[in-house]
Amino acid sequence: MAGMGKRMRPHTLTIPKPLIKIAGKPIVQRLVEDIAKVCKEKIDEIAFIIGDFGKETEDILLSIASDVGAKGKIFYQDYPLGTAHAILCAKESLDGKIIVAFADTLFKANFVLDESHDGIIWVHKVEDPSAFGVVKADANDVITDFIEKPKTFVSDLAIIGIYYFKDGAYLKSELQYLIVKDLQKNGEFQLTDALENMKKKNTSFHTGKVIEWLDCGNKDATVYTNERILEFHKNDEKLIHETAIIEDSIIIKPCFIGANAKIVNSIIGPHVSIGENSTIDFSVIKKSIIQSNTKLSSVNIDNSFIGNFVEYHGSKKEVSIGDYTVLS
Repeated sequence: MAGMGKRMRPHTLTIPKPLIKIAGKPIVQRLVEDIAKVCKEKIDEIAFIIGDFGKETEDILLSIASDVGAKGKIFYQDYPLGTAHAILCAKESLDGKIIVAFADTLFKANFVLDESHDGIIWVHKVEDPSAFGVVKADANDVITDFIEKPKTFVSDLAIIGIYYFKDGAYLKSELQYLIVKDLQKNGEFQLTDALENMKKKNTSFHTGKVIEWLDCGNKDATVYTNERILEFHKNDEKLIHETAIIEDSIIIKPCFIGANAKIVNSIIGPHVSIGENSTIDFSVIKKSIIQSNTKLSSVNIDNSFIGNFVEYHGSKKEVSIGDYTVLS
């Protein structure tokens, strides 16, 4: 999670993308919790590979690890040299059974991780495989080929960016091989090259098929992910915090409303998340994310993303407004 999140600007100018909140929780926290649910064994350690995000961010990440009973560690990728290089930045944690996950993706799955396999690559069927790395698999779900962004159809099983390895030390040696031999593609060291080398050495990779794959790569995708997460948890009474104040307003569920939020004379929902201490009055809001400590007045918005500490009173139907902004 060392990237700068440029496609999510202006929201990533003040906060790393994996800490952007979806339905009240940071993306990376939801990812950690979801991975923990499919593991048979308790997670012992979580290594976060980041850029220079600052101590406050690092403390949040260590707390996320602690919340699932794991020890957190922080590693740094100082230069964007690819996925293989990023994983190798945490080389001291590459030992035993490991899961590698890229922190801008969320998922829904109903399988339990089969830790007896050499490796599992989590995939999801997509309509347009040409934009993704895909795999081909046989009748036993064993992967036979890796193809990066195929120009002609070979498979619709896209790699979602979550991997299980039975032997972390073996993965580490294959990643180091790429670095030592300077095996780059477009100036980057790619994890898929290591996977291909491992497959040639008779490592057996199986597919792990998820029910739903959710991307947080840009504003629209993140707003849609918020919608789906709210649907997953629509029967959870805790979505609306007990300290939230709702006066003369209609809440169309599912919605998340954080602690001490205040909603007056408004219609909210469906699929809206409102962060703690935010105030909404005389407004209509649908399918949007409103972060913390924000004040909205007399707005009518849909498919929008408004950051923290924003004051907005405007007429646009769809907006994307970064933190600490005042607009009227």
